[in-house]
Amino acid sequence: MIITTNIRLSRALKVTWKTDLFIILSCTLAYFANEYFFREYFDVPSIVATVLGTALAFFIGFNNNQSYDRWWEARKIWGKMVNDSRSWARGVLYYCTAPDSVDDVQLAQRKKVMLHRHIAFLYALKANLRKDKHDQTYQKYLSAEELAEVKKESNLHNAILSRQSADLEQLYRQGFVDGFRFMSLNEMIVGFCDEMGKSERIRNTVFPTSYNYFTRLFIWIFVICLTIVTSNMVGAWSIFFGFLIGFVFHTSHIIGKALLNPFDPVSTGIPLNQITRTIEINLLEMMKEQDIPEAVKPINGEYIM
Repeated sequence: MIITTNIRLSRALKVTWKTDLFIILSCTLAYFANEYFFREYFDVPSIVATVLGTALAFFIGFNNNQSYDRWWEARKIWGKMVNDSRSWARGVLYYCTAPDSVDDVQLAQRKKVMLHRHIAFLYALKANLRKDKHDQTYQKYLSAEELAEVKKESNLHNAILSRQSADLEQLYRQGFVDGFRFMSLNEMIVGFCDEMGKSERIRNTVFPTSYNYFTRLFIWIFVICLTIVTSNMVGAWSIFFGFLIGFVFHTSHIIGKALLNPFDPVSTGIPLNQITRTIEINLLEMMKEQDIPEAVKPINGEYIM
């Protein structure tokens, strides 16, 4: 996620330079085609470029609005995940009490296992959303037995959540949690499942490719028509004006495309590394553990992953 308020032009050009060169080439070819061929037979009416530009602006605006909605929904889901995770930790730590016949040390160990398991769930979910098979951080917070069990299922994070429910049910049956507190904690697990499902829906729902394809096509048609129309008025300067306006439209479209997949490990994506690390730190501190990892730091002071 970009955190800086100042975007350098050089950074934008690193992303768009290939498109920029192709725009210049297209405008140049359009200018010479008009000078040595089209002008002899007909003049392209200026109304063509005007109508195309207006329609294209609405089209790109719609695409970008839909892209931002996906990004913002993903950010809200993981913002809720942070709050719910802290509430889950407080519930496990303070709602579960040991009967007189049970050693407090035994209960403390079970609480630790449940909170570690939740951290594992978050890291497994993050790895799945980013389709990163090399991210094995979740294994650090699971026992060898649990790790072997969850690996039997294709959906690791869902399997971890199922183990959490089973453990909570066992605590309830053994008298560590009363009925009201059991329902409260179980509601949190249901909430985690809901947030997991919403994240998977965004990850697995492909934005209609026809929108991206036709938007790019319409931009090229508009740039060529604009260059031809303006060449009759400003001559070779039409190449510059065609490039300038084409750069604006293409860059606007690229910005929208960058938000389409909010869980991708790119600078415009949701900072899953930061969010999961923040939850990890919070939960470990609540357990009074000593081995606390450092917070994820911004990259070059511009964005955070």
